[in-house]
Amino acid sequence: MYNKAEARIAIIEDDETIREGYAYLIDHTSPYQVVSTYASFETAKHQLAKDNPDVILLDIQLPGVSGIDALPLIKKMLPQVYVIILTVFEVEKTILDALANGASGYFTKNTPSAKIIDAIKEVIMGGGPMSPNVARTVIRSLQKNFDSPLTKREAQILDLISKGKDRSQIANELFIEVETVKTHVKNIYIKLNVNSKADAIKIAKANRLI
Repeated sequence: MYNKAEARIAIIEDDETIREGYAYLIDHTSPYQVVSTYASFETAKHQLAKDNPDVILLDIQLPGVSGIDALPLIKKMLPQVYVIILTVFEVEKTILDALANGASGYFTKNTPSAKIIDAIKEVIMGGGPMSPNVARTVIRSLQKNFDSPLTKREAQILDLISKGKDRSQIANELFIEVETVKTHVKNIYIKLNVNSKADAIKIAKANRLI
């Protein structure tokens, strides 16, 4: 069983108010001890091995190296550490990338403080805690039809269309040209044998393609 001396927590979060809030919360309402806090991965990377935390609370949107890109570097440096993502992002790709890169848990920043304490305990015990919306996103991803006629990019674009994004917004979000989006949409219509966005979305959802 962990006691305060054994469960060491590090926090990497660029927002000082949030960072210090988590530190105070953990130090004053849990059996765990915050051993270090950092505003970026760059400032943390030279000290983390010395800090030797059991659990790291990691933000995704950090200055410089993002939390997603920092994850494999942290796991290489500290293979046994548990990393809990705390972020505003609930985008499927971000969640799956974080889990694939070694995250042990994933929570949004509006999660009640008591749940964060419970999450630390859960990862230490070998669990994989997530906020409800994140868990639903992961389940939805696992339930997708892997025999889909659509490529990964086509499915991604159709999913964005289903969320009301237009072609220019999709192009900006995916860092591709609008003409490329148009080509993908044309291919989606051909593969699904439809002539409209509404029909494409309807068929895709019915067959768990998005």
